[in-house]
Amino acid sequence: MNVFVAGGTGYIGRPLIELLLEDRHNVRGLARPGSENRLPKGCQAVTGDALDSATYQDQVAGCDTFVHLVGVAHPGPGKKQQFLDVDLKGVQAAVRAAVFAGIRHFIYVSVAHPAPVMRDYIEVRRQGEALIRDAGLNATILRPWYVLGPGHRWPYALLPVYAVLEAWPSTRDSARRLGLVTLPQMIAALVHAVEHPPTGERIVTVPEIKAGGSGLL
Repeated sequence: MNVFVAGGTGYIGRPLIELLLEDRHNVRGLARPGSENRLPKGCQAVTGDALDSATYQDQVAGCDTFVHLVGVAHPGPGKKQQFLDVDLKGVQAAVRAAVFAGIRHFIYVSVAHPAPVMRDYIEVRRQGEALIRDAGLNATILRPWYVLGPGHRWPYALLPVYAVLEAWPSTRDSARRLGLVTLPQMIAALVHAVEHPPTGERIVTVPEIKAGGSGLL
């Protein structure tokens, strides 16, 4: 397949592109001027501003799938304005570019919700989902809570707490929906989404991400 990745130089984007290339897909990666060398070897670099669709939408034409991974690094409380300036504007631009290019499948990494914390982040991601839905795009929306990996390991200390919460019927569903996934699980779920495009909208939650997306057709 021909895949366009916005956010291809980041924590999830680089390993995703590497695996897509290993699977013999053709990948174009969006990068800021001067950051092209941060894309994996074999990826076709597209220089542009992720917050301005006009700077890159012409290069999306001919792709089957658009994967949107642009967002504030290390989301946390107190970053509401950053979420509005980066996450929301980024998905607005991506949806415009996807519609302009006639993309057949849009993949968006959202966040698990509802949740007792990170309300500003969740609200922006919900708005992103609504934009995709209103555009009428065939879409896969993945809803992880936290992706464990290099530089993102502190929540490992919470695993015993999750085990207790999952053991109690009253908290089991919330603990599973807001569970922790690993970077390899997330990448596998994204690749599975690329290779199994849906008709309409498909929501992938934490339990499915932990399974690498398998069984979601």
